[in-house]
Amino acid sequence: MDYEYLFGPVPSRRLGISLGVDLIPYKTCSLNCVYCEIGRTTDLKIKRKEYIKIDKIIEELNTYLKSNPELDFITFSGQGEPTLNSGMEKVIDFLKDNYPEYRIAVITNSTLIHRENVRKCLKKCNVILPSLDSATKKSFQKINRPHSNLNINKIIEGLIKFSKDFNGKIWLEIFIIPGINNSYTELKALKKHIIKIDPDIIQLNTLDRPPAESWVKKASLKNLEDIKDFFKPLKTEIIAKYKRRSQITSFNKNISKQIINTVQRRPCTIQELKEILNIHKNELNKYLGSLVEDGILEKDKRERGTFYKLKT
Repeated sequence: MDYEYLFGPVPSRRLGISLGVDLIPYKTCSLNCVYCEIGRTTDLKIKRKEYIKIDKIIEELNTYLKSNPELDFITFSGQGEPTLNSGMEKVIDFLKDNYPEYRIAVITNSTLIHRENVRKCLKKCNVILPSLDSATKKSFQKINRPHSNLNINKIIEGLIKFSKDFNGKIWLEIFIIPGINNSYTELKALKKHIIKIDPDIIQLNTLDRPPAESWVKKASLKNLEDIKDFFKPLKTEIIAKYKRRSQITSFNKNISKQIINTVQRRPCTIQELKEILNIHKNELNKYLGSLVEDGILEKDKRERGTFYKLKT
């Protein structure tokens, strides 16, 4: 069966063998982050509604899970902000009632967590991976380019409220962009609020794949190490230091071969690879990142976009 709303299992550095669930149409999001690997947001929204019919998602999950696949997590993520889908809680309840053996994770940009109905939904999960790239209005606007009705202080208040009542794990991600949110002032503001959020761990991330805006640069490992030290005694790790995806159990070498065979004929963009191989963009990104990391492919930025080709 070809799945429209499920992808993977993907080789996730943080979640191991992770089955992705995509609740939102392509690039429907509450933020338009400059570093987003999927590209610029085309539909900037904060209204919750059933963007994709929940019954269709449940049908796909039931078909896939009844074969008892080996999974570390079922993860709500995808091409936009998952909490925008008002039917998300119905999917979580279905999983809890019918497949309680699987742990549930949600990757969220945190923007709707100030809403009580969103917090109620997320409390039913095992792990929440919220992001908080800034604690100041200026850098929040520059990095995340939010919907006009979003307020960074309200988002932080929502995270604090959620953490007080949540029994699962919170892995808080910060995406570091040199020159914007890595100054002493920015980090001091972040640390002040993160202490109140009290996550189980802070995960520092930086540029790994082509961003939405070409001016975004990668933070050096030294810079990330310095930030990690700055956040002490808060538990902090650098995601970039995790093992390569190709060493993860769920890494599918057949997908890598399909990508290599395709770009061997001609360089392709991620959109072209998606159409040729019929693989979800999020899943493709994982494998493309690994192939570039291993020195098999290289990126070629052209006027029409970023192309992947065999490294010469």
